[in-house]
Amino acid sequence: MTDLCSLTAVELTARYASGDLSPVAVTKATLARAEAVQPAVNAFVFTDAEGALAQAAAAEERWGRGAPAGPVDGVPVTVKDILLQRGHPTRRGSAALPAGAGPWAEDAPAVARLRESGAVFLGKTTTPEFGWKGVTDAPLSGATGNPYAPERTAGGSSGGSAAAVALGAGPLSLGTDGGGSVRIPASFCGIFALKPTYGRVPLYPASAFGTLAHVGPMTSDAADAALLLDVIARPDPRDWSQLAPPARPFRQALTAGEGGLAGLRVAWSPTLGGVVVAPDVAAAVRGAVERLAGLGAEVTETDPPLPPLPEVLAAFHTLWFSGAARVTQHFDEAQRAAMDPGLREIVAQGAGYGALDYLAAVDVRMAMGRLMGTFHEEYDLLLTPTLPITAFGAGTEVPEGSGLARWTEWTPFTYPFNMTQQPAASVPCGTGADGLPVGLQLVGARHADALVLRAAHALYAAGVAGIPAPALGAPATGTPATVDLATGAPGRGR
Repeated sequence: MTDLCSLTAVELTARYASGDLSPVAVTKATLARAEAVQPAVNAFVFTDAEGALAQAAAAEERWGRGAPAGPVDGVPVTVKDILLQRGHPTRRGSAALPAGAGPWAEDAPAVARLRESGAVFLGKTTTPEFGWKGVTDAPLSGATGNPYAPERTAGGSSGGSAAAVALGAGPLSLGTDGGGSVRIPASFCGIFALKPTYGRVPLYPASAFGTLAHVGPMTSDAADAALLLDVIARPDPRDWSQLAPPARPFRQALTAGEGGLAGLRVAWSPTLGGVVVAPDVAAAVRGAVERLAGLGAEVTETDPPLPPLPEVLAAFHTLWFSGAARVTQHFDEAQRAAMDPGLREIVAQGAGYGALDYLAAVDVRMAMGRLMGTFHEEYDLLLTPTLPITAFGAGTEVPEGSGLARWTEWTPFTYPFNMTQQPAASVPCGTGADGLPVGLQLVGARHADALVLRAAHALYAAGVAGIPAPALGAPATGTPATVDLATGAPGRGR
């Protein structure tokens, strides 16, 4: 008997079209799955069974007369609680925002495009407060656990979305990524996620984090991501920084003509010039790269010509912490008291930066963009680990005992490519010694979203990408291996 929750969106729509599967039955199954896994992982801030079933019934009627509203008609989706969804609160993980604030009369652009295409909205997923960090816990909603070991973190800031997709509570989810926030939880939770080129997916309201912030698909594989991106990359007049519509559907680019990896010039950077990577993570990623080379790609081990990572990190902190200060600028004393303590800390730091500090950080960013643009004249893709570690204990910003202070210290492979606005994806490529997922990051030149998806799809087709689904509740084997990311000394996580 088919597990309806294990089917991809591509499979669902094919079976809706043939008439042998019901959107209502699929929606009932995914709602039941969401309810069943919620106590263990806390992926949702709310679900809307009544609304979802009504949308599914309407989709079933459209499919029945051969007139689907769009390519995802009847497919269950979830939305990170950063993005506006008409008729439902958008609390952004913040207990400082009043519960009754509204009215909730608008959809964010990506949500609007999904609604027009007949998607079934299951509910909204958890986020840290304003999406400020790379793990998902918040004063409003608590911590989100990892599908493979719920006592570990799902990552963040789109952790609820990643956990939902991994556990079959909807095959498609909308996440946001300002420093790795779809790729970090994708790596920890064993799913696929794409941060598209900045502007590829329209965003409204504009993020306080400025042009670091992207909206991206979180799915079980690259084919579903291409399907979702074809829907959400459509224009919206509320975003003046959006790109022109793509020349052709992303689904066509997966296999049409140039599909596969043969002949691609690939740069493989195992440490991005000095990042200390846990040995089990490094081994899993290197194994995937070796198999990729066996599929015909021309792989060269080399580092991109980025500035020293401490300089990049300082510039990112200036941009990121300033954004956090801006988003909370009008909070009163009571609201600030209700904030995540870590968020209060970076808000205070961000408020201390001046205009010249900010512009100096922009200068670093511009230099990075120029250097990466030149680099991609020689290489089609850059490969790195998505993260240097596997998931650690839930409810903490950094691994216990690591000596680290901020989430950015264990995410050095992700945030640089928000600064350069390049498309970057995470594909699951194996597991660490603790049995938890490991991610491989694929980075393309700006506007090369189709190439990143094509390469990722080829990895799935060849069996390089993808890991077994989680058996919820089974404990992880052993303790997560970690390293001191500054010195390389071994450590132990929680």
